[in-house]
Amino acid sequence: MGRSPAKPSDRARAGALDRGLLPSLLGYVIRRTQSAVFEDFAATFQKAGEALSPGEFGLLVLVDRNAGLSQTTLARALGIDRSTLVPILDRLQSRGLLVRRRSPTDGRTHALALTPQGSKALARFTRLVATHEKRIASGLSASEMQVLIGLLDKVYRGARSL
Repeated sequence: MGRSPAKPSDRARAGALDRGLLPSLLGYVIRRTQSAVFEDFAATFQKAGEALSPGEFGLLVLVDRNAGLSQTTLARALGIDRSTLVPILDRLQSRGLLVRRRSPTDGRTHALALTPQGSKALARFTRLVATHEKRIASGLSASEMQVLIGLLDKVYRGARSL
């Protein structure tokens, strides 16, 4: 049986909560970090007068780097289902950033491509992301950054092993 919740203290009201075992849980620390990173990403784009989510940026990069990518392959790469992907593609297409064309090799699928406007926008977005990345990693050396990315990739693979 666990302890009953403590009454709010002055410390808790000041934001210094006793987080118990949470800071020792990898998933908690990753999720907390992800929230802060996404907030910074949104603030960076908002300050520049742009509207884009981290997921949309990743999608645009994948479409740019993989000519004729199908929606199914893209959904798989992003780890989302097609029904989630379609409204995102609709939104980006309505903004003039990408197009869906019939695949030349399989008429049942769509091949995705950036528009010329989408390519220009991606270059702008990439500069904003570079600024954002520099800020969030400002406490890390280049080698620490490489190690952290490698370690997080190991965690990702471990989480996907079931």
